[in-house]
Amino acid sequence: MPHLESRAIPLQTHLRDQVANALRAALIAGELRPGVIYSAPTLATELGVSATPVREAMLDLAREGLVEAVRNKGFRVTEMTEQDLDEFTDIRTLIEVPTVGRVAETATIEQLETLRPLAEQIVVAAREHDVIKYLEADHRFHLELLALAGNHHLVEVVADLRKRSRLFGLASLNEADRLIASAQEHVELVDLMVAGQVKEAEDCMRRHLAHVRTLWADGRAEVEGREPALRSRSRS
Repeated sequence: MPHLESRAIPLQTHLRDQVANALRAALIAGELRPGVIYSAPTLATELGVSATPVREAMLDLAREGLVEAVRNKGFRVTEMTEQDLDEFTDIRTLIEVPTVGRVAETATIEQLETLRPLAEQIVVAAREHDVIKYLEADHRFHLELLALAGNHHLVEVVADLRKRSRLFGLASLNEADRLIASAQEHVELVDLMVAGQVKEAEDCMRRHLAHVRTLWADGRAEVEGREPALRSRSRS
């Protein structure tokens, strides 16, 4: 049975990046499971490409900490522990909460309003059960918000944390409408910042990150609790 559902890759430029994005999508959907080893040739066949861009993409994901190379076998999807989830959330809270306060104080209303279409896209994607668009819009919203603070290194740090922590099992939560409440918090945050309510905006971001932490854990539990739907996988 195929590991990946309907993720054929068209032959275009930047094939390595397209393959990496398809594999991230498969991780999000729970099609690639933590602790399982996948071979590049097998995944390449399912994606309709050669094994080379798959190996290159997997090396990119390995640098992000999402998979690890297993000699002569392929790549294992890395496990994410409860401690990992707590530590990622702690770091993001330390960075993003005060940054939201600073942006609320210093950004113009026009700058803040540029975030609203993204916030609304997140809500629409959650309601339409499109987890990929949800995560893409969510990713852009948070990084563009942080960029308003004028520190590109800060943005890069959070972008890296998000790559390491946003995956695994959200698709099942999305199907159960579990992402809508978290999505709506983005609109609430924009409203508070535009209104100049600095403390309330910081509180909203702190609450949002705690909410996301719960979703990560629930999504992980959903993936680990399901019976494997896929066959012919090797394990170490």
